[in-house]
Amino acid sequence: MFARIWGLVIKEFLSLLRDRKSRFVLIGPPLIQLLVFGYAASFDLNHLPYAVYNEDPGFASRDLLGRFQGSRNFEQVATLTHSREIAPLIDDRKALLVIHIGPHFTRDLLLHRPAPVQVIIDGRNSNTASVALNYVNGILLAFDGDWAAQAGWGNPPAQLVVRAWFNPNLLSRWFIVPGIIALLMLVVTLLVTGLSVAREREQGTFDQLLVTPMTPAEILVGKALPGLIIGGLEGGVISLVATLWFQVPFSGSVLALGIGMILYLLAAVGVGLMISSLAVTQQQGLLGVFLFLVPAIILSGFATPIANMPQPVQYLTLVDPVRYFLVILRGVFLEGDGIATLWPQYWPLALIAAFSMTAAAWLFRHRMA
Repeated sequence: MFARIWGLVIKEFLSLLRDRKSRFVLIGPPLIQLLVFGYAASFDLNHLPYAVYNEDPGFASRDLLGRFQGSRNFEQVATLTHSREIAPLIDDRKALLVIHIGPHFTRDLLLHRPAPVQVIIDGRNSNTASVALNYVNGILLAFDGDWAAQAGWGNPPAQLVVRAWFNPNLLSRWFIVPGIIALLMLVVTLLVTGLSVAREREQGTFDQLLVTPMTPAEILVGKALPGLIIGGLEGGVISLVATLWFQVPFSGSVLALGIGMILYLLAAVGVGLMISSLAVTQQQGLLGVFLFLVPAIILSGFATPIANMPQPVQYLTLVDPVRYFLVILRGVFLEGDGIATLWPQYWPLALIAAFSMTAAAWLFRHRMA
């Protein structure tokens, strides 16, 4: 039995690697996407364009504006002399924000009076505006603290001390790159398994499999193993690239990550074989893969937190394998989680894998009948 299954596995690999386009799809796009997403996909904002409208000639305003000039998050693009220059600058997107300091800023500080600073910001992209305002608040808080210390005002009654666990510098790359591992593994595995049976039907070789001594279960295992092997290799290589190239820390257990990968790949292979069993042509198989892929990514929590989704949608995420594997990846990479800690993610992933593989086997036998 094992010899027959291994022979089918070799046949599957030869079918994939014989075609130049198939070889490129398996090797090229995952690495290209990892590099592109690893560098381009970021929640951090650098070189935000801002303009200054400073009506105060005092040293305090120069000190405050110098902090913005010395920050890598901001880049000054204009110095304004009149308030009427603000609107055209924001309207034409030449500046994201304008810092307006009134004429009595330094005097008010010296007299221990409130010294407001106005920030006019482009709110058309609310996410970017919120992040930029956080950066501005950070600079203003640091300025307030230093000014209070120099002026002898004493420490404020309440001080905010921030300590970020697991990601001390709050680098979004540490959050995004482990998620990319899950996405690329899913894409490759679904493409390999989702097109396997459909390719046999389209090429007219599926009937030849039916007359071989192999049972439907052996054919199903032979179709599943290449997806598991290729997906596992892709996941291992991308994890190494994430650790060695992107410097994402790997704090957890390799065994914990391996168990998660196996369960995740079993679930993905089961879904891919279900799609392949239903598809008659490779085009149908490809459409079925993307029909599953897009909702799975959106519902996984990769880009938007699941807690922010409506309650019915949150229930729908419970059947998404990507959701659980993302928690495993980020737990192993950043939090140092082990097998015991990740057990609440393992068992739902195992149930999804068991259901998808069982459904794939039923569909496979039904289509062969």
